[in-house]
This record gives sequence, C-alpha cells and structure tokens, in this order.
Amino acid sequence: MKFYLVALMMFFADSAIATEYIYRELMANTLASPKCESKADAQTKADRPYNLKRYSKKFCQSQGYGWHVEKIKNNGKMVCNKCPKDNQNTFTCFKEDVVVKCKRIKPGSVGLLPGQY
Repeated sequence: MKFYLVALMMFFADSAIATEYIYRELMANTLASPKCESKADAQTKADRPYNLKRYSKKFCQSQGYGWHVEKIKNNGKMVCNKCPKDNQNTFTCFKEDVVVKCKRIKPGSVGLLPGQY
C-alpha cells in the first residue's frame, strides 16, 4: 500500500506544472493628505504602513488586470510641502520614489492552452 501511494505522489509531482510569473518594477509617489497638519503629524501619517500597502496595491493594479504586489522594495523618501494658504507652520507630506515589484501570472502557464483539450 505504501509503495502505491509513493508511486502515485511521484506521478502527480512530475505532471504538475509550476506557475510562471511576469515581474515588473514600478516607481511612483503616494498622494499627500489633503489636511494641513504640523510637520510631525503629517510625516507620521505619510509613513504609516497602511498607506504604503494601499498605494503599492494601486500602483500594481494600474498596470492592468491580474497584477499584484510581490513586495515593496524601497519605501521612498519623505517630502513635505508647506500649506500655501496658511500662515501657520502646517504641512502636507507624501512619499516620493516608492519602488514596488509587481507580478502577474504568465498567460498559458496555468491550465489548458487555447485549442488544446
């Protein structure tokens, strides 16, 4: 019985085709928050992990259907701009040059190819 299971597992391991991916690296900027705040608060909000994950997902999805985030390669650098209509020291901050590695399943690497049964 054990020999049968081992032979069956080897058969399926040989017949399984590994999924192939297409990779692409993108560099983009996050958006600044619309609210003017003190510099420390604005930097804290721009540097939240939630913002990086959300914007990196948007960067990859902007490439088209099926693109997903593989990993964030570079968190970018912080850029803060002073609010123009405010006399107080208030800022809006964002991350510049965020590098994201995106992936997509290579067409034809999974399932049946068109026209083959």
